[in-house]
Amino acid sequence: MFSSLARCASRGALQVLKGAGRCAPSPAAVPRFGHQTLAAAPLPAVGGGPGIRQARAQDRERLLQVEWDDGSCSLYPFTWLRDNCQCPRCTLQSAQARSLLLTDLDVHTGVDQVQITENNKVSITWPDQHSSEFEPDWLKKRCFSPEARQARQEELFLNERDFWDSGLQIPTLDFEEVLHDDKAALDWLMALRRVGIVYLKGAPLEQGQVARLSQRIGYLRLTFYGHTWQVQDKPMANNVAYTSGKLSLHTDYPALHHPPGVQFLHCLQQAQQGGESEAVDGFHMAELLRKDHPDAFNTLSSLRVDFTDTGSDYCDFSVQSKNHIIDVDSEGRVVRINYNNATRDSTLDLPLDQVQPFYSSLKSFVELMNQPENVFTYRMEPGDLVTFDNWRLLHGRKSYLSGSINLRHLEGAYLDWDEVMSRLRLLRKAVHGDGESLSS
Repeated sequence: MFSSLARCASRGALQVLKGAGRCAPSPAAVPRFGHQTLAAAPLPAVGGGPGIRQARAQDRERLLQVEWDDGSCSLYPFTWLRDNCQCPRCTLQSAQARSLLLTDLDVHTGVDQVQITENNKVSITWPDQHSSEFEPDWLKKRCFSPEARQARQEELFLNERDFWDSGLQIPTLDFEEVLHDDKAALDWLMALRRVGIVYLKGAPLEQGQVARLSQRIGYLRLTFYGHTWQVQDKPMANNVAYTSGKLSLHTDYPALHHPPGVQFLHCLQQAQQGGESEAVDGFHMAELLRKDHPDAFNTLSSLRVDFTDTGSDYCDFSVQSKNHIIDVDSEGRVVRINYNNATRDSTLDLPLDQVQPFYSSLKSFVELMNQPENVFTYRMEPGDLVTFDNWRLLHGRKSYLSGSINLRHLEGAYLDWDEVMSRLRLLRKAVHGDGESLSS
């Protein structure tokens, strides 16, 4: 589903260089080091990674300039290179964690010498005569150009999304294959990240399957409703989900400052009449709102709204939060929807003149998400297990007839995106054999 970043195969050359220069191809004649000239001796690159044509220190700018065999060029600050020395003294190899203390880092360091080794690594000797070596592929991935940084972030976080509406063809896999086959598990998590919802078919008709599935990733998120919870029509319900009435489109748990990122729901028994599930792509709706009602988008992404949840389940609880209905990151990209009409608090901590604009903006957003062309409707049958992005999807349920026979029963559980993305990266490495740990 996702293509890996392209890597160029090339050859390197033994060159010792030091001096200032722009990031542009240099003459291939004879490189200079101080007043000494050295002949270039081409050598084959090792491992099929990007080859280095030459490297030089730009002393005044305190940058290392690397020119690659494909004609591109990268610049690396001296301080960053020294901070990320990969030698055993500076990096705990068993954990791929930095051992070098910031208190010991000279943030204005220069360099004494830059070399390209015979096995195509960049070798730097620092003023204190400490030596660092950097693999070309490691450097290439960490280039500071906007394009390289964007590619690296996409590789690490998979931020691209496929938007959808009522015509969604929901990705579907076999439950047991996901549990036992790494490729199937990777396909599942890739689709979950990119589409936001994935159906798993064939789960056994007994409780505990959401916990089994969570073990494929790591562990469940414990909340005040327990590690897992049973969605049934209950007397004296402590949550509107535990009734047979209609559930309006919502995200779960905006009453927490850090709501669960992923939700599992396993159908053990379905109602004879009603109970169809609904889902809406919240990121898509937010972008449509930004396009068609920019003032409403700005209001919902800037004003913090109060949410509350009080009761007793796994333990007694009384939680309060303040969240934007639409969370955006520093670049304006939508990263989370926080909306549950049932737990939106009567306390509204807004200046008087912002109350009406808030209601008008929220009304526009809710009307948009409820338009039939935007709502994907599906009916879960026993053995179906749906997994979805709780930060992105708004989900709901049509009302159903409740009785003592064929009582509708779903079992649910939460996970956090940090754990899910961790497993995704490990599965990607296992399936595709990536040579470098993505976190190093």
